[in-house]
Amino acid sequence: MPTPRLHSRVKSLARLTALAMLMMSVGPQAAFAAGGANHDAFFWLGEINKASTVINTDEGLLDRSQAPRVAGGIATVLANGDKPGGQRPSTVITFEPLMIQAAGQEVTLIHAGRSSQDMLATVRAAMLRDEVLSLADQLNKTSATIVKLARQHAETIVPNYTNGVAAQPNSYGHYLLGINAGLERDAQRLREAYQRIDRSPMGTTVLNGTGWPLNRTRMASYLGFSALVDNAYDASQISAVDLPVEVGAIVTSIALHTGSFIEDVMTQYAQPRPWILLQEGGGNTYVSSAMPQKRNPGLLNSTREKASTAITLAMGPVIRAHNLPPGMSDAKDAVTNGQMVQSAITTLKGLDRIMTALVIDRPRALDELDSDWTASQELADELMRKYKLPFRVGHHFASNLVDYAKAHDIKPSAFPYAEAKRIYAEAVRDYGGGEFPMSEAEFRAALDPVAIVKRRVTVGGPQPAEMERMLKASEGQLAQQDAWIRARRAAIDGSLGRLDRDFEKLLK
Repeated sequence: MPTPRLHSRVKSLARLTALAMLMMSVGPQAAFAAGGANHDAFFWLGEINKASTVINTDEGLLDRSQAPRVAGGIATVLANGDKPGGQRPSTVITFEPLMIQAAGQEVTLIHAGRSSQDMLATVRAAMLRDEVLSLADQLNKTSATIVKLARQHAETIVPNYTNGVAAQPNSYGHYLLGINAGLERDAQRLREAYQRIDRSPMGTTVLNGTGWPLNRTRMASYLGFSALVDNAYDASQISAVDLPVEVGAIVTSIALHTGSFIEDVMTQYAQPRPWILLQEGGGNTYVSSAMPQKRNPGLLNSTREKASTAITLAMGPVIRAHNLPPGMSDAKDAVTNGQMVQSAITTLKGLDRIMTALVIDRPRALDELDSDWTASQELADELMRKYKLPFRVGHHFASNLVDYAKAHDIKPSAFPYAEAKRIYAEAVRDYGGGEFPMSEAEFRAALDPVAIVKRRVTVGGPQPAEMERMLKASEGQLAQQDAWIRARRAAIDGSLGRLDRDFEKLLK
């Protein structure tokens, strides 16, 4: 039976830790809402110890008379760890001595059926889960900026490029929605990966379970996991390694999408008259130290560097896990894997800044289109669509027309209609001959980049009706993603809050 002195000590600990528990229920939760900054390994080891105490007491694995002292010791360690400069150990073998110091050897009774293997696998899964939600949140914010910009530029007509060469006119909003489509797939991948990460390894012990009748389902519920890792060997030996690799692949995809867009803008800086640039100043650009005329795109350079760093870090889990037997710890490090995810978040923040800093010169973009014959395919299309001329014959005519125009430095808007008729007659001579069937108005319309974009009729094109449909779809996807993130965070917050309340009952 506990002595009166012990009862007094337990009550004092309860009073002292009640305030600490209140602080914990507010502090870490608020940090999680902002991105999980305080949900480190120490925090999650504390949650596991709290849950083990509550569950084992209720399940009869820990004598109820011992629960207050055990709970008081855990609460003391957690309260001390939250103090400035307090100890926040990140491993089981460094956390446990602090509990013994606070509550005696009896505190290790909660270690029934546990191992560093399943405890740390659970810590890493919980931390990676937090990081993935933070990444999904930033991805959604950056995507929202892109979609907003796409709506603003739905009718801004610019050149698009293939193989690094000006190809066709397009709506810049349509182009941005294409960029966003890639990021939406990244968001899908994050949601799918989250389902696999959001499984609790606790209760699997080292690799084959335990003789103790642990309530794994209740443990998962307290820690905010939606499911269990089913196979005990998989829990800490297999999935703990391949999950960071999977997240690394998503980080790579995000960085590649970012870098591809940046390089598309960067090519404009090599032109004397670009149609798209960054707004000068504000950290977006900087003046060369030697050449007064230069405005270097510092934001593009720094964000591309961040994307390259993200790709480098994303290769880490693969390289660290390569050619190792199952279960080795090389690829499991939560801090290193967290830095990998944070690098993607930093990259997306840079991309968001770039999007808000873009300045598009619409007249200059149209002038660019008028100087490089990006509308020439429309001639072949119109001749086939309206006059049944085989496409390859029409393509031959358009190609000859472009050759003549470039040789004589003639822009599409100024090309002589009479010369078009002559070139057509020569191009179709081997196909039976004939006069140019297009009127001059048709000819001019076929070479008008604005009209070309508006005349598109296929699903997914840049024409106004399709742009509006795709914009609404993208905005809807962003809203769904935001709701998904909020729901996941609310579920974790609710589970941890319930654990706090049940744990606090043991302190009374």
